[in-house]
Amino acid sequence: MAYQDELPPAPDATPPPPALWSPGDHVLWRFVRHGTVEAARPVTVVRDAPDLSVFWLAPGTPIVRAVLVDGTPIRSVPVRERFAHPWGTRESIWHGPGVLKLVPWGAAHSVWVFWDDDGSLRGWYVNLEAPHRRRPYGVDTSDHVLDIWVTPDRRWEWKDEDELTAAHAAGRFGDEDLVAIRAEGERVIKLIERWASPFRDGWERFRPDPDWSLPALPADWATLP
Repeated sequence: MAYQDELPPAPDATPPPPALWSPGDHVLWRFVRHGTVEAARPVTVVRDAPDLSVFWLAPGTPIVRAVLVDGTPIRSVPVRERFAHPWGTRESIWHGPGVLKLVPWGAAHSVWVFWDDDGSLRGWYVNLEAPHRRRPYGVDTSDHVLDIWVTPDRRWEWKDEDELTAAHAAGRFGDEDLVAIRAEGERVIKLIERWASPFRDGWERFRPDPDWSLPALPADWATLP
């Protein structure tokens, strides 16, 4: 899967890391900002390679969600308020169908594959985020709020542009950050329009190994270095 060969290097991209994990291993995916863990998701390794690693977030997995410090779900408040108040975390469960997460090392995004309850493809979700940092226990990144949704018939649309505006107004991102985030999205859109990797690579046909166990949430998820 020649994903990086088809995507120009992101600014300040670092060389891809060596593979560490084997299919079936359990690792932890974390969203971290300024040293604080905002969300954590135990996942199962599907593929680990220097160009592209793939992780499975299984239904029923214990996770950590971002919430406001009083426990209010972030998406239950108006968009303009979501980044104006301090955030906290809450342990929860991943409900609904599982999600396949594709990580192109060195790029500032990941691609998530979603299915409906009947197993049919719902679409691809491009989550714009900081270039991923490989840790002994898993992967750390930081969410960049703006996303792209791709339908099974290959149509795309921007998602959460209003949230990015609100995050910028609250000081979460500066003017230069907005330019870089949008530029990364535009780079991925070129891949979508050419139907390049990883979209063309058949990941929508993935099915998890029935022998895989459900990963656990480490007790030290918030303090792992």
